Amino acid sequence: MNRTLSFKHINKLAIPALIAGISEPILSITDTAIVGNMEVNATESLAAVGIVGTFISMLIWVLGQTRSAISSIVSQYVGANKVDKIKNLPAQAIFIITALSIIIILTTFPFTNTIFRLYNASGVILDYTSEYYKIRVFGFPFTLFSIAVFGTFRGLQNTYYPMIIAIVGALTNIVLDVVLVFGIEGIIPVLNIKGAAYASLISQCIMAILSAYYLLKKTNIPLKLSFPLNHEINRFIIMILNLFVRTLALNATLYFATRFATGYGTAHIAAYTIAINLWFFGAFFIDGYASAGNILSGKLYGAKDYKTLMALSNKLIRYGIVVGVILAIIGGIFYYPIGRVFSKDHEVLNLFYSSFWIVLLMQPLCALAFIFDAIFKGLGMMKFLRNILLFSTFIVFIPILFLLDSFNYKLHAIFIAMTFWIIARGLPLIIFFRKKFLTLSKTLKFV
Repeated sequence: MNRTLSFKHINKLAIPALIAGISEPILSITDTAIVGNMEVNATESLAAVGIVGTFISMLIWVLGQTRSAISSIVSQYVGANKVDKIKNLPAQAIFIITALSIIIILTTFPFTNTIFRLYNASGVILDYTSEYYKIRVFGFPFTLFSIAVFGTFRGLQNTYYPMIIAIVGALTNIVLDVVLVFGIEGIIPVLNIKGAAYASLISQCIMAILSAYYLLKKTNIPLKLSFPLNHEINRFIIMILNLFVRTLALNATLYFATRFATGYGTAHIAAYTIAINLWFFGAFFIDGYASAGNILSGKLYGAKDYKTLMALSNKLIRYGIVVGVILAIIGGIFYYPIGRVFSKDHEVLNLFYSSFWIVLLMQPLCALAFIFDAIFKGLGMMKFLRNILLFSTFIVFIPILFLLDSFNYKLHAIFIAMTFWIIARGLPLIIFFRKKFLTLSKTLKFV
């Protein structure tokens, strides 16, 4: 128990998971920063990257829930000391999710313009959006493959190799972004927004190759598809379906936020793009400790060690709040320099500066919501997570957004509504968890 809850052990899982977790937002943030500093049509290109980034995040979050489902099942079997019984499950899960990703490509590629018109994109922004998406979408299967492998490593209580893979992917993307967007005279032509898309695609391919290598070399989990189907495949699919519905609700939030921001004008969607990418960065940064909660809660639940599970949640609450406050303070200190990294347009920067403070104040609340969200995923309680997100999106976020928009609050309306959305996501999870497992831990003591 003491080792499981030690600061060293939690950070051994959390810090590599944190670094691995921020790889995806770093891809988007790098694209945002590089594109926002182009000499030609920077604001329109920045808007396009933001719209496509939102849509791709939706697709990744819908199908990328494989990571949580695999991690939950594997970690519970690690806790019960029965890993051999699910050795062939990851390969089967990866096959299912990769097949679905190819279907997504086939069904979205021909209708790219139609899809992004739903986000209020038009004119030059629509052209750039279509151009950017038609390249980036081909990285989708590689991203989902890597995510599924990361989930397997998490279940095995290992976040080190996903960290290595993520670092390589992020650094590759940064270098390629600069080279391909701005070009090298006489060697590589200036590709502008296409260069950013190709940089992300190549980085995602490299991460997938490394994921396969480390899984085969560092674990005894095979990647070869085998039959019959594992006995846990039904539970895996039910988890995925619940998470699928949940993620649709999550992305309904992002859809309405992006659609409203786009409707306010080019400068507004550009400012929103910067702010939401920084929000994503904070979310994935906090995800380091959330991942530790996910990994350890599944193991403790599998071992039926409810007392330690309660103690773990208490520690993670403290760590999460500290991380959230630190993020808010750092954002406050570098408030104005951060904006200038992403854009030189004065109108865009003024809109960003007028709203970014809400994103910063949200960080401690996000920390609590994301940590308990991850704990519930580790426990395999996907149905409860589904219902909470349906409530927070359709009963809280959307009505508040429409109400505040009617008062012409614009970007403030979006981020204030997101703050209430985060509270509605996190508070019920904390209450339910403490009620359920406090009772179980006391009952266990007297059995």
